[in-house]
Amino acid sequence: MARVIVDENRCKGCGLCTTVCPKEIMQLDKTAINIKGYHPSRCIDMDKCIGCAFCATICPDVCITVEK
Repeated sequence: MARVIVDENRCKGCGLCTTVCPKEIMQLDKTAINIKGYHPSRCIDMDKCIGCAFCATICPDVCITVEK
């Protein structure tokens, strides 16, 4: 099982990770705001993650780590 870790305080909420996730489990957290004032990304269902790391690859700020 894979695990997605998002450094929420570095995330600028661009949403690129949400567009490439084949399982559609990456979403912007509309209830949280990080120290930069953005809505950070988060994985909503870790059990569905296949560990493809597309989210980590596309992240321009290198905020996402995928552990397999």
